Amino acid sequence: MKHDERDGVANRLFFRLFQTGNTLQRQVQNEMGISTVQWAVLGALSRQGYEQGISFNKLTEYLVVSRQSLDGVLKRMERDKHVLRIPHPDDGRARLVVMTKQGREYWEQLQEKIYEFYAQGLKSLPFDDAVSLLHYLNRVQTDLADVSLERIGPEVEQLIKQE
Repeated sequence: MKHDERDGVANRLFFRLFQTGNTLQRQVQNEMGISTVQWAVLGALSRQGYEQGISFNKLTEYLVVSRQSLDGVLKRMERDKHVLRIPHPDDGRARLVVMTKQGREYWEQLQEKIYEFYAQGLKSLPFDDAVSLLHYLNRVQTDLADVSLERIGPEVEQLIKQE
């Protein structure tokens, strides 16, 4: 298979997304004192309609994180008294994740820092460009969710056979 300049751009784009995600994680931890997943959990639970909590499974889907990763984060957040896991009223086997009063107060205290973080993190991006970037990232996320490499390409198969 022949590769063209589009492949080079794709490689650089995905590597830049990787770097950006790592930079975001590091800066959030350094500046906010929490992880990006903790920030996302608190943000999700603060949304209208989630006052009574959200099921653990729905939260993993919403945040696009693994069950194991979310479980570890929630254990730390429970220890800090920011969230609780309670029995689901409609399914005794399931758990709801709810933000505690202390968690809500903590979230409210973070708001000024969060908006300052946003302002500094997007300072060189005009509003219209930020809207466009959001649109394109949504499209990339949708496309990534549909990726299915059912089999490796013939050139890789040939290399494997040669070894």
